[in-house]
Amino acid sequence: MHDTVDLEDRGIPSVFVATVEFVTGADAQAKALGAKASAVYVEHPIQDRTDEEMKGIADRAVEGVVRALVGER
Repeated sequence: MHDTVDLEDRGIPSVFVATVEFVTGADAQAKALGAKASAVYVEHPIQDRTDEEMKGIADRAVEGVVRALVGER
């Protein structure tokens, strides 16, 4: 998140991707940094996913990532 906030402060649209397990932590971190979390959350867990499962997760997340990058948050 620090990198995302730093890039956003420099005017570079940024978004991080994490699993839903980290929503609360990301919100707390964003608040501590004085920023809004630019995030897309995907299903949890990621560990032990097959390549096909990971492709599906990425396919479902990409639209949200693009929306966040172009300012449709």
